[in-house]
Amino acid sequence: MSDIAVIGAGAWGSALALQCARAGNRVRLWVRDPERAAAIARTRENPRLPGFPLPEEIVVTARMPAQAELFVLAVPMQYLRAVAAMVPRGPALVCAKGLEAETLALPLEVMAALDPRRPLAVLTGPNFAHEIAAGLPAASVVAGYDRALRTEIAARLGTARFRLYGNDDPVGAQLGGAAKNVIAIAAGAVIGAGLGENARAALMTRGLAEIARLTVALGGRAETVAGLSGLGDLLLTSTGLASRNYSLGYALGRGERLEEILAARTTVTEGVTTAPALVARAAKAGLELPIAAAVADLLAGRISLQQAMTSLLSRPLREE
Repeated sequence: MSDIAVIGAGAWGSALALQCARAGNRVRLWVRDPERAAAIARTRENPRLPGFPLPEEIVVTARMPAQAELFVLAVPMQYLRAVAAMVPRGPALVCAKGLEAETLALPLEVMAALDPRRPLAVLTGPNFAHEIAAGLPAASVVAGYDRALRTEIAARLGTARFRLYGNDDPVGAQLGGAAKNVIAIAAGAVIGAGLGENARAALMTRGLAEIARLTVALGGRAETVAGLSGLGDLLLTSTGLASRNYSLGYALGRGERLEEILAARTTVTEGVTTAPALVARAAKAGLELPIAAAVADLLAGRISLQQAMTSLLSRPLREE
């Protein structure tokens, strides 16, 4: 039995806390707001993940744990740096997806900048929080350069219904988790606009090719993008309204305004901030990402959906 601190009590953090407890660990779930922490501790349920009571093995607290055998950071990407700066030294499993808007850094790059000596890995893959909370079968990836740490994390968090695979290509794993949110917005817009399943399949496939090119350019492996952290996560995120990014794109495709869509939400849609950051990071590597760039322009109001589709379809023909 291990002592695990889950940092962040959104739906994903609560689901991970449930999984950590299910795997036989002692768990502390850190909530930034003391009033919210007290309410969750009293009711034993997080309103952001309704219907899933927290067992007594999970201690809910607003006090940052002084130590833990593993810190699981489940906070939105744009808050990762500020929260991680408060986390005591110790091995960390980062569960954020995206790029930091200001620096264009990936999650583990943010963490390494704060503390180069901290043992690090990232958890990424095709996982909806409510399904993990329910204990439904799922698989994910623990990616990092330290094989011993990957193995240890998989042993502590994995169960028969939550299979964890190690991967020594954290660059590819992180880019897959970040870029799939952007492609999912495009996929949702295509379906919302009534452009058909053929168009979505083509867009997802070419989007995957964009992710692979950027991964190789930044030192990762193309085959990582074909795995759970790339193709697997893209399939999950781009095919149903349970996905925040797909549903946002779907609403855009139906003619709703971005400001109104976001105002009606209480959760973060990571692809909105990731799209321009991904395009900028690719430009630094000398690459173009046509689909991601079209999404960034659409979100910024620089082009309409029809203009985005026309731009993509009018690109010069080439070998696949």
